Amino acid sequence: MKKLIFGITALLIISCNEKEKEEFSLFGTTNGIENKTKLFLSFEDDLIDSTEVIDNKFHFKTMLTKSPMQVILRTKDYSHYRFLWLENNKMTMDATNSDFRNAKVMGSETETLSTIFRHKIDTIPRNKRHKYRIEFIKNNPDKLFSAYLLSSYAKSWGKEKTNELFNQFSKNNKNSEFGKSTFRYIKLNKDPKIGEKYVDFEMTDATGDKRRLSEFNGKLVLLEFWASNCGPCRQENPNLVKTYNKFKNKGFEIFAVSEDTKKESWLKAIEKDELPWLQVSDLNKNNTAFLIYGINGIPDNFLIDQNGKIIERNLRGEKLNEKLTELLN
Repeated sequence: MKKLIFGITALLIISCNEKEKEEFSLFGTTNGIENKTKLFLSFEDDLIDSTEVIDNKFHFKTMLTKSPMQVILRTKDYSHYRFLWLENNKMTMDATNSDFRNAKVMGSETETLSTIFRHKIDTIPRNKRHKYRIEFIKNNPDKLFSAYLLSSYAKSWGKEKTNELFNQFSKNNKNSEFGKSTFRYIKLNKDPKIGEKYVDFEMTDATGDKRRLSEFNGKLVLLEFWASNCGPCRQENPNLVKTYNKFKNKGFEIFAVSEDTKKESWLKAIEKDELPWLQVSDLNKNNTAFLIYGINGIPDNFLIDQNGKIIERNLRGEKLNEKLTELLN
């Protein structure tokens, strides 16, 4: 009996000392949203959960795959939406005296920091916002939101400034998903310039085979960066098809790298635009070739001569045709 009592007492002590497991929940109050309007939580392109607004109240109790997690809370038609950072805590959202996008959210440290940052940025002239972002990261090297900011602006700020800010991060921030993404950029980025030799890389083509840019050594190659959801890229494709057909028998090739993350969208665009040249992608939002070449916006391209030297960048339309005529005739 004494052993039983001792065992129960020990179990109670252990249970009382155990920290209550942290779980995510979000209780919200809206203003003027119709009954039974559906609200959705989405992470990137994936739906996490949904619920209904009843008497301007809603509730989510969802298992988060990671914490913190930046999501969008929205109605089906996006007439009401808000980006917010979820954490494994009891969170509240109050839009009683504001619109949906400016609702007050409590229970997430990352969301609070994000809100402070956003409100400050809105009060700063555009030409001073870059400086404030950098100062914010320097002053908060242990905050996940700083790691998120740096990963978002790394390609714009360049390798040197990004590396300087990254080196000031805490160990946790360096090991976060955003820290790892930034480190990958720092490690891979070569940012080759006109007059320099191209940087080779390997990537999977539309049929699943590994292909290398160096396969086209000895030819005049247009290294083209694009994506199926890039409007200007798709508008330019018909012109590029005409250019390719005109010069392909004269030693001209195109090696196209897509930033797509979904294979179906990528292949559908290739088929619809009738693109006959070699297409590759790693179907990663942080595409390896984009990081190597420092691509910060698409469409973009590099024209590489028969000796492997980059001779022009971002040529399209008639300017590309004129250059190819000069080089190949």
